[in-house]
Amino acid sequence: MNFVDTANAIFAKAVEDYHLKDDVDAQMINPYETGSIEHDLYTKNWIDTVQWHLEDIIRDPNINPIDALALKHRIDHSNQDRTDLVERIDSYFWDQYSMVKHAPDARINTESPAWAIDRLSILHVKIFHMNVEVNRTDADAQHISKCKSKLAILKEQLEDMTTSISQLLADYENGEKIMKVYRQMKMYNDPETNPVLYSK
Repeated sequence: MNFVDTANAIFAKAVEDYHLKDDVDAQMINPYETGSIEHDLYTKNWIDTVQWHLEDIIRDPNINPIDALALKHRIDHSNQDRTDLVERIDSYFWDQYSMVKHAPDARINTESPAWAIDRLSILHVKIFHMNVEVNRTDADAQHISKCKSKLAILKEQLEDMTTSISQLLADYENGEKIMKVYRQMKMYNDPETNPVLYSK
């Protein structure tokens, strides 16, 4: 099984595992060895799945403003965890491909491989929830039909992303693309670069 097929299988498992309890406060039980790339991929999708539900909750028009603020801070923290994890996954790819001798006409890519994997993980969450909409018994036929069309597009996108990420990794391995990683360097969470924080 190649890397992307492995990632797809892990993401699908993580989404299913989360929905056994369907609780944003449920403890993640990661079945993979700590420190392994599989462990990181499972954790990545768990974070994405929890955050999907947090984003649903915060959109409740009747939410208490104090609860909403606490939830917003939790989402911000989740986003930082997500970014840190993506960068750790990119370090894995860097270790794999940075020393490959690249061709004289080798190209660079618009995003690092881990950020493509990030989009793949979120796509699994979207597919799960669109499938839920397709199978609702309390929705009308128009809603079901619309969601079926969207689900078909999402599944096509999953197939295309699986292919394109596999091709990207093959290009790195064959030296047809140059492995580069640019860290996000987010400033708003850093008390040394966010003026609202360092001016206090």
